[in-house]
Amino acid sequence: MKNKEEFADRIKKLKILMKRDRIDICFVYGDEYRRENLRYLSNIWPIFERGAVIIPTEGEPIVLGAPEGEVYCRESSAWQDIRLVPEFECVTVPDDIDYPYAHYITFKDLFMELRSRGQIKRVGICGLDAMNVILYDILKKEIGDAELVDIAYMLYDLRIVKSEYEIACLRQAIKIADLGYLELLRTARPGITELELAGVAIGTVMKNGAEYSPFCLVSSGERVNTIIGRATDRVIEDGDMVMAALAVQYEGYIATLNFPFVVGKASSGQKLFITNLVQAYQIALANLKAGEPQNVLISAVKKFFKDKDLDRYDLYPSLHGCGLSEAESPYPNETTTALFRENMTVNTDISIFGHPDGSNRIEAGFIVTKNGYESPSKLILELLAAWEQEQSYQSVLKHLYK
Repeated sequence: MKNKEEFADRIKKLKILMKRDRIDICFVYGDEYRRENLRYLSNIWPIFERGAVIIPTEGEPIVLGAPEGEVYCRESSAWQDIRLVPEFECVTVPDDIDYPYAHYITFKDLFMELRSRGQIKRVGICGLDAMNVILYDILKKEIGDAELVDIAYMLYDLRIVKSEYEIACLRQAIKIADLGYLELLRTARPGITELELAGVAIGTVMKNGAEYSPFCLVSSGERVNTIIGRATDRVIEDGDMVMAALAVQYEGYIATLNFPFVVGKASSGQKLFITNLVQAYQIALANLKAGEPQNVLISAVKKFFKDKDLDRYDLYPSLHGCGLSEAESPYPNETTTALFRENMTVNTDISIFGHPDGSNRIEAGFIVTKNGYESPSKLILELLAAWEQEQSYQSVLKHLYK
């Protein structure tokens, strides 16, 4: 288990919030699909099954898992006390599965044990939005007279500013994403399918140390108007605009990269479309700095699109946080009053959808600093510079593959 000190520090900070809000124990739920808070506190990322970590105000956390993932759980967990509960078995089937050698504990016995350590008046739960009603009803029954409190806000508060370890993980995810996206650009040509293009990118990032690629969204031609479109067997044609968003996960931290391009010869309309995105992107970056209001960045991009008569194609805010999920807090709009804070990690998402010349976005991860921002993606800077100078991304490929 890497960096146990990092996880111990996170638990310490959470316990301070628990004591402040009079929470006696926290129950943090997660599964394969909503694992961010569970992984943040325990490093557990379930496969097929469910998981949870219980944090008492005193003592080490207890990790809950299920039989098939037990060995993996023990291999990756930040904490030694690991229990199995039958309710956490395979999430995709309604059947009762027989695991004859599993050693289970019931929630009833678990809460009896926790009560023997001290009085439980308030139980904080994180993951109510992902938990099924059956599990919720069991927990509600077993906590008895104790008050159940949604403490998701605590985890969002803890996660919004990143530690040095978290930033290092995100930097590595971005570095790997650069490699995958560069190979995607190099491979793109008429005659290749969207699926082949996605496969090249995913294969490259896995070969270079990614633990997972949450998605590689590739759409081309008219399909770029899908906004979020999974790759299909559509053959990419000469003159097609391509929208490709590659997400890379490293030690739980996710970086996304997306730069618009045209396979073959771009029309004047397509070039102007991408130029407008690039200019809006530079406006966004000029407003990214610790201490600056988040809504100023959003409003500046919206004003640019309005001045260019593009505002009807601007469908959602142009920035969100990134970290243990591809999109996390903050997700500001024009009314947001919060300030950017040093060591926030954000993903700029400058996009136009439904325009006659296409739909696309520019995405990359940034670290907010005192003086502005750090761009761990060297590729996005190369692509932006190449487009501003030559209205072409091919010059980047020539430079990097010479």
